[in-house]
Amino acid sequence: MTTISTVDAESRRIKRSDYVSCTVAFIDCKKPGSHLKENYSIIGPGVTSSAEQVVNLPEPHGFNIGAAAMPNGITNNLHIHFTAEVFIVQKGEWTFRWGSNGENEIVGHEGDIVSVPTWIFRGFTNTGPDDGWLFTALGGDNTGGVIFHPDIIREAADYGLYISSENTLIDTSRGDAVPDESGRIAPMPASEVEQLREVSREEMRRRIVTESDRQFLPAFIDASLPGCGAEMAPVIGFGLTQNRKHVVPVTNPHGFSVEWLRLQAGQCVSSFSLPDKMVLIMRSGSVRVTFNDDADVIVALDAWETYSIPADVVRSIEATGEEPAELLVVVSGDHRKMPVFKESVIEAALSEGLALDAGGYVAKASLLSNYKRAG
Repeated sequence: MTTISTVDAESRRIKRSDYVSCTVAFIDCKKPGSHLKENYSIIGPGVTSSAEQVVNLPEPHGFNIGAAAMPNGITNNLHIHFTAEVFIVQKGEWTFRWGSNGENEIVGHEGDIVSVPTWIFRGFTNTGPDDGWLFTALGGDNTGGVIFHPDIIREAADYGLYISSENTLIDTSRGDAVPDESGRIAPMPASEVEQLREVSREEMRRRIVTESDRQFLPAFIDASLPGCGAEMAPVIGFGLTQNRKHVVPVTNPHGFSVEWLRLQAGQCVSSFSLPDKMVLIMRSGSVRVTFNDDADVIVALDAWETYSIPADVVRSIEATGEEPAELLVVVSGDHRKMPVFKESVIEAALSEGLALDAGGYVAKASLLSNYKRAG
């Protein structure tokens, strides 16, 4: 089993004060109405076109975590992603639009999560009363960059901005040379735009999990143990939950799974390991993450912080504040995740009449054919 030192554990904590914005991340950075947007690359390189972008933790995870922050009325313009793009509304009200000309719209509020299909144009505007914040998750270590709408690429040229064929922002106002046509990305032909798939409002609504849509249920084998009983609400893909009653709202492959985790004050998830990398995005409250078999390394996390947990490290998570803690759990891979709880936890659950069936789901031990081997 892998262990982690205090120094290494603390280095994987990204505080809110550590986030570094970039205002020249994309080709629309000088467009009026878009010039005040801020882009963040928190884990993984993301899709930025700017060499000025700071990445907090560039280590490959199989997915990227980033963020966008904007004042009221500021827009991120229409663009295409090649890998999954997921928006997590941390603060404010956002109008998401999609379609060849952004003709479709839907509004997201705090706590909502939106998964946008690949290869369609999408954009968003902060339509809330004040500054807003979106966390984002992108599939893959190499996301392939972005394709901006033809109108945006043409307008950007009026401000001396181009995208090179290496997906690097060219800004003539700072002395960059204009690459010839073979060395820069041209606007997508209208004929290609017309052939992009159409996504109805009904289909997009099925890809949104609002705060009120969430189905929180006890998630783990330790649910009946003192101080335990953490709840999860799946959002995307096959995650950690060991509750067979859970239904995943969004199931197409993303390269990662997404679940909400909720802990009441003083409640914990018992020690377990996982053969996959896991990222925690703190929405509210505070937690303490304890590592290793000896529980000798502790990291405290507060709201708005992100944290990367390496594969195969034993960890437990406990809510430490007076209020419930709510956080998002993102784990690499499209496969079903199989947390491995310590043997002492399995034995304690068995004494309460619970075990894990052959599928890894919690069941009554009395109903299993050979419960002495259960778990």
